[in-house]
Amino acid sequence: MKSYDCPILDEDRVVDELEKQMREGGAIVGYHGCDFFPEHWFHIVLVLRTDNSVLYKRLETRGCGEKKLKDNIQCEIFQVLYEEAIASYKEEIAHQLVSNKPEELEDNINQILKWIGQWVKDHNT
Repeated sequence: MKSYDCPILDEDRVVDELEKQMREGGAIVGYHGCDFFPEHWFHIVLVLRTDNSVLYKRLETRGCGEKKLKDNIQCEIFQVLYEEAIASYKEEIAHQLVSNKPEELEDNINQILKWIGQWVKDHNT
């Protein structure tokens, strides 16, 4: 997509390519959106959130164009990705994690590991 200086993703092809791996289980999918992935693929959906001042600096450092930068900030303000997650999947599996500082990254990893441990415990009895 020229205005964002990035390629256009063929969502159907991505789903087709991932289908076998997702059927096998144990996969983690990382992407900047989720509405085109089938609901039955996921037990949990995590949306990373960032304060706008932090996000602005990150995107600016990466050399994002002005349009992409403004649109990303606006998406964060209106919680677009979280709203997409709760509209696309059961609300109880969609969670937000704050990701502003490196220490929060470690906290998020620990939280995710706890969720995984609990899920395994709940489903292996």
